[in-house]
Amino acid sequence: MGLFVDTDSFSRSAKLFYIEADDPFIVSDYASAEFVSVIARMTRMGLLPKSEAQAIFGRFDTWRARSARTENVVGGDIQSATAIIRRLDLNLRAPDAINLTIALRIGASLVTFDRRMADNASALGIVVEAV
Repeated sequence: MGLFVDTDSFSRSAKLFYIEADDPFIVSDYASAEFVSVIARMTRMGLLPKSEAQAIFGRFDTWRARSARTENVVGGDIQSATAIIRRLDLNLRAPDAINLTIALRIGASLVTFDRRMADNASALGIVVEAV
């Protein structure tokens, strides 16, 4: 979010991390849907005008096409996410479990400001990048 709209104190950190990053970014189609959902929700709440939301969608799509690798959700990702949630030793909701499953499947590290998601990723053996 922080690369496309200044929503909170994390926006500056996200921009700095992006500028200094050496590895390519990977954005799953699921993460893309989550991003679009947040922008749409902000628009419905009156926090963003529709014209700005459309501009953000355009910037995100352009960035993703030029600067990120796209990763699709595959059928087994949902089953793997379900298995992770059923472990019961992790505090995970389905959206985070799906994102972590994709990272596990492709061997990607994770960049997040969500401490709980970072802790769960670490517990699963996923490298969490310091932001």
